[in-house]
Amino acid sequence: MRMPTVARMFKRILILAAGALLGVALTAAVPRLVAGWSFWPNRDLSRSAGYVRDVMRLVNEHYVDEKAVAYDQLARQALHGMIESLDPHSEFLEKKVHEEFEEDLTGEFGGVGIQVETRQNRVVVIAPLAGTPGERAGIQRGDEIVSIDGQQVDAAVNLDGIVSRLRGKPGTKVAVGLFRPRTQTTLQLTLMREVIRIESVRGVRVLDDGVGYVQLTEFSEHTAAQFRRGLDRLLSEGVHSLVLDLRNNPGGLLEAAVEVAEPFFRKTELIVYTQGRKPGDREDFRAEADGPPIALPLVVLINAGSASAAEIVTGALKDAGRAIVVGERSFGKGSVQSVFKLQNGEGLRLTTARYYTPSGASIHERGIAPHVEVVMTPEEDTKLARQRARADITDPAEFKARFGFDPIADRQLETALAMLRGVRRFGVRPVAGAAQ
Repeated sequence: MRMPTVARMFKRILILAAGALLGVALTAAVPRLVAGWSFWPNRDLSRSAGYVRDVMRLVNEHYVDEKAVAYDQLARQALHGMIESLDPHSEFLEKKVHEEFEEDLTGEFGGVGIQVETRQNRVVVIAPLAGTPGERAGIQRGDEIVSIDGQQVDAAVNLDGIVSRLRGKPGTKVAVGLFRPRTQTTLQLTLMREVIRIESVRGVRVLDDGVGYVQLTEFSEHTAAQFRRGLDRLLSEGVHSLVLDLRNNPGGLLEAAVEVAEPFFRKTELIVYTQGRKPGDREDFRAEADGPPIALPLVVLINAGSASAAEIVTGALKDAGRAIVVGERSFGKGSVQSVFKLQNGEGLRLTTARYYTPSGASIHERGIAPHVEVVMTPEEDTKLARQRARADITDPAEFKARFGFDPIADRQLETALAMLRGVRRFGVRPVAGAAQ
């Protein structure tokens, strides 16, 4: 059981949440900061705040539409502009959006189960969550959302507002218009919202030739315990090697990522560290479990939908030479946001740090390169996700009748098994090095 340090009393979230890949540290420090300003006046701050106040007064007094320029409304618009001009992940959270964000942290909400972000003024699907309406409808990573309930999507609008339109009460419908760049096709889908509960550990089983397999779909509060139970079961069944499948895993809790990696590290070994803008802001996350680490040959599967917490685990195992990484370059989200609670139920999400693999490599906007690259198309990803979700259907004819396509080969998993056979036969292991 990991004991939290003072610095770990706040949850750090590294996930595709509210439409963006996020790393979050929760804190209520804002009231103390505000109080501190009165004791230590800052001339630049006072002068700039006064200038903003003067402009707000001019707008309030002279704009043609009096209803559009109430001071509280102008203040919120100013906050949106100030914060959201910094980077794609910093944001002023109005009350409703803040409530939805906190709902994300519970791991349960009403929606369609797709993760999105903005890229070059487009709203792009990063990955559908396993077992959700979005996945069942055939939405693929790379699809662009162009309309919701018949209204055109404007990527210049706050992304959380777009995500809010996709969410709603379970049992209600939402119409989603998509553009698929790869085939240059437009799709119109009507999805029934459901309570989205993410089952983070799936498919724990022994594959042919004594290889253990575990799929992680995200990193929640319970993932580490579930993962450990799965590992214990596989070890009791005598597996001689392991495959850890992190494909299309959008992330989750930082603490969960550390605890998932921990069984493969010696006590006190560095797994990941975060670094703010000041040298003293660095925080190390080290393995704390007693006993020898699991030393079985290990392959980690990743793709372009593997992000944040999934990249922490992959980067740590690759850096330490504990795993062979197979698949595609990961997404590349390595910044950490802190969420400050403001007045009236509002909040501020602000980028405060980046995280680094043990060798000091930042994966932000670069991702982690696999040792062995095996690229799958979005269509293959979609079919394989359906196959993994319905492993109970073993008859190919029944599968095709049910889903409309023949089962396809999982080339990335097949490559992983081939690598493990090579390790077992020749004793070749990955070499420790930077996660890039």
